[in-house]
Order: sequence, then structure tokens, then C-alpha cells
Amino acid sequence: MWIPPEDADPVLLHAPTRKQMAVFGAVCPADGRLLTVPAVTFNAQSFLAFLVHLLKRRSRGRVMVVVVDNARWHHARALRPWLRKHHRVIRLEFLPPYSPDLNPVERVWKLARRLCTHNVYFDTLQKLIQNVQQRFDMWFKPNRQLRRLCAII
Repeated sequence: MWIPPEDADPVLLHAPTRKQMAVFGAVCPADGRLLTVPAVTFNAQSFLAFLVHLLKRRSRGRVMVVVVDNARWHHARALRPWLRKHHRVIRLEFLPPYSPDLNPVERVWKLARRLCTHNVYFDTLQKLIQNVQQRFDMWFKPNRQLRRLCAII
């Protein structure tokens, strides 16, 4: 923002807020499909609900490997019985600490923020969520953009 030197102490008006949206997501690097599940908060129960939803999208006869970081809800004791029960069809692979760049879905979040939120003013959180959800809906089907982003061409 440029302000003439003769103007002192300009007042910039904005909508003060600390609101946010929580979304679990997974991207299939082979074809670029993105699956997202909104959540009220990040915790073991919401992550388990995401895993259940994700498991429904698994190809028959295939083991699903989910790359996750070391958030405490990924390691929660409440997940262990469910993971033991489904160990033949789904497996969690934990990234080394402090290495989010190795997770393909982190690249998707960065691109989504750039495409949906940069240089755009949203006067309500609902308008922001709607804009981001439209982008997620575009990426629900196999697409080249996310396939390339996840480095499988």
C-alpha cells in the first residue's frame, strides 16, 4: 500500500477476526483426486471420522497408505482399536518431525490458499468457506493440476 508522505498515521479498516475453518484432506498422487472433510475442530474423533470417510474411497483389493504428520490427534490412543481392526486395508505412515514439505496434501493447501484467498477480501467466514469449497469441488475428480503438483506425471 502506498501512502503520500504528507499523510500521517493512516487508518486501515478491516474486519477483525480470528475465525478459521478446519478441513481434513487427502490427495491421491496417482490421479490428483482430492478428498476433503470439514471438521469443527482437529481431534482424534474428527480424524477418525475422516479415516472412515477416506476408507470408503479405497480401491478394492488395495491397501491405502495415508501419509500423516505428527499431530497429536494422529497418534491418539482412541485410534488404535480402529486401526488394528482395519490394518489390512489402511495404514498410517508418519513423516519425520518438522517435515511438512514431504506431505503432498500440504502442497495442495498452499495452492488452494494462493488461488482462493490471496488478494481477496471476504467480509464473512461463510464467503471464504464457500470460495475454498468451490476449489475443492473442482479437485474432487481426477485432475492434472494436482497430479503434477504431487510430482507424479
